[in-house]
Amino acid sequence: MTKSEKVAYVIETLREIYPEIPVPLDHKDPYTLLIAVLLSAQSTDVRVNQVTPILFQRADNPYKMVKLEVDEIREIIKPVGLSPTKAKAIHRLSEILLEKFDGKVPRELELLETLPGVGHKTASVVVSQAFGIPAFPVDTHIHRLMYRWGFSNGKNVVQTEKDAKRLFPEELWNELHLQIIWYGREYCQARGWNLENDPITRTIGRRKVIDEYNKKKKTRF
Repeated sequence: MTKSEKVAYVIETLREIYPEIPVPLDHKDPYTLLIAVLLSAQSTDVRVNQVTPILFQRADNPYKMVKLEVDEIREIIKPVGLSPTKAKAIHRLSEILLEKFDGKVPRELELLETLPGVGHKTASVVVSQAFGIPAFPVDTHIHRLMYRWGFSNGKNVVQTEKDAKRLFPEELWNELHLQIIWYGREYCQARGWNLENDPITRTIGRRKVIDEYNKKKKTRF
């Protein structure tokens, strides 16, 4: 298969497996999505979705959030990890939204990236999922799969994002990044990966990855 044929195969297969694409983090608007994505750093979506209903019951907009003490926020979000840093970021970014943006989450990637605790990936998720602006946020799943599929060299997420944007049509970025995340979780995991259950990598995967998988499999038996 040529590279373009492999890309077409990935798009078609993901569309068949995920015709409806669930959004991993529960939210109701751009602000609650922003907070949920910030909380998800070095945590799991499941854990974040357990914590955010409690937090958003107390404060689901920046006006209410700034009225909470940083320690109150920290206590609520403790289960997701890195709570002291995240609590400060949530409180301060809420203040900035009120000071500079009339309490609204900006749609521009560059402005989002100026907020405390908001890096490029978080900003990309927000513009993509809250505003429908084409973006390709790269998480660990996408980084791993782009390498296994031979679409990127795996050196860093910046390069992986560039390669993904170059290979995939822009109008598909927002749905594809979610489809790849779900596929990575369910079919192409970092640990406990079973190539036999992974149709995409089995069909188009990087030869080196498949050879290493088969070599490890032989040593286990």
